[in-house]
Amino acid sequence: MVIRSPKPLLVAAFSLFVLFFSATVQAQGNNGEKKKELDPSRIIAEHVLDSHEFHFVTVGNTRFSIPLPVILYAPGKGMSFCMSSAFEEGKTAHNGYRLLTEEYIKENKLDEVKDAKGHEVYKPGKIYVTDAEGKPDYTQSVYDLSLTRNATQMLISVLLLIIIMTRIAKKYKAGTGVTSAPKGFQNAVEPVITFVRDEVAKPNLGHNYEKYTPLLLTIFFFILLNNLIGLIPGTANVTGNIAFTAVLGLISFVLIMFNTNKHYWGHIINPPVPGGIKLIMFPVEVLGIFTKPFALIIRLFANMVSGHIIITSFICLIFIFGAINAALGFGTSLFFIFLFVFIYLIEILVAFIQAFIFANLTAVFIGQAFEGGHEHSDLPGHNDAVVI
Repeated sequence: MVIRSPKPLLVAAFSLFVLFFSATVQAQGNNGEKKKELDPSRIIAEHVLDSHEFHFVTVGNTRFSIPLPVILYAPGKGMSFCMSSAFEEGKTAHNGYRLLTEEYIKENKLDEVKDAKGHEVYKPGKIYVTDAEGKPDYTQSVYDLSLTRNATQMLISVLLLIIIMTRIAKKYKAGTGVTSAPKGFQNAVEPVITFVRDEVAKPNLGHNYEKYTPLLLTIFFFILLNNLIGLIPGTANVTGNIAFTAVLGLISFVLIMFNTNKHYWGHIINPPVPGGIKLIMFPVEVLGIFTKPFALIIRLFANMVSGHIIITSFICLIFIFGAINAALGFGTSLFFIFLFVFIYLIEILVAFIQAFIFANLTAVFIGQAFEGGHEHSDLPGHNDAVVI
C-alpha cells in the first residue's frame, strides 16, 4: 500500500499523543494540589469548529474576542435578536435562551443526560431555550439563524473577492494590462487567471472552455481566499467545515448533471464491457455519479481540517510539557515552534494546491459529462457500425 500523504498519519499520531498527555496534565502536582486542567481536545475543537464569536486570545481572566449577531426562532417565542456577548461566555441566560459551554455542561452534569438511544442531548456551542429556573431544555426546538464565525467570514471573503476582482477588471477596462503592462496586484492575479484557463479549462473542456472558465476561476479564488484567511490566528477554518465543502460539492454535482448527454448515460447504462460483467459494472457506474462530488467534498475538508489540527497540536504540546515540568516545557518549546512554523508554511502551499485540485477536478468531471461517445465495436455488446 502506498501512502500518498503523511498528513493522516500525523493527525492520528498527534491525536493519540495529545489524548495520552491530557491525563498526565490533569494529574496532581508535586505538592498534592490539583493543577489547572489543560484540555487539548477542547482547544482543538474550539479552533476547528464553528462559534458565535471570533476569539483571539485569553490573557488571565480577560477574553479578547469579537461578538457576532445571534438570530433565534423558537415556536411560541418568535424571533429573538442579540449579540453573543449577551450570554457572557455562557455564564448567564438571556431572553429565555442559554449558550452552553463545556464548563457549564460539566458543572451542571448535563453530559449525563441522554436520549432514548443513549446519545448526549446537550452540545457545547449550541443555544437552548431555558425553563423557569434558567436551565436549558433540549425538548424545545430552537432554530439558530445566527451569523456565526464561519458564515461571517464567508461573507467577508465574498466581499473581498468582489472588491479585488472589480478593481482589477476596472484596470483592464481602462487599458492597463491590454495596451500596456499590468500594474500592482494585477501582476499577481493575471498569471493565475491564465494558468486556470490554459492548464485547467482548455485541457478538460475543449472548445467549451470559455463558457466554464468564469465558474472555475470563481471556485479557485473563493476557496483560495478562504484557505488563506483561515490561516490567520483567531479566524475561522471555513474550508475545514463539512457543510461548506458539501455545498461546493453539490454545486459541482448539479453542473455535472446539467451537462450530461446521451453518451454519458449510455456509458453508465450499457458499459463497454463483456455482457457478463455489465451486471457488475452498472451499479459501479451509478455509484460513480455520486462518488465524484463526494470526493471533492471530503478531499478539501480533510486536508484543511487536518492541517489546522496538526498546527494546534504543536502549540498544545508546549503547554502540555510545561505542565509536566517547566524546564521540559522551555526546552522543547523552540522545537515545537519550529515545527509549527514549518507546517504553517506548508499549509500556505496546501491552500493553493487544494484550490487548484477542486477547480481542476470540477473541470474534469464536467468535461467527462459532455464528452462525445466512443465506439467499442471490438467489444461484445457494442457492435455499432463505424462510419468512415
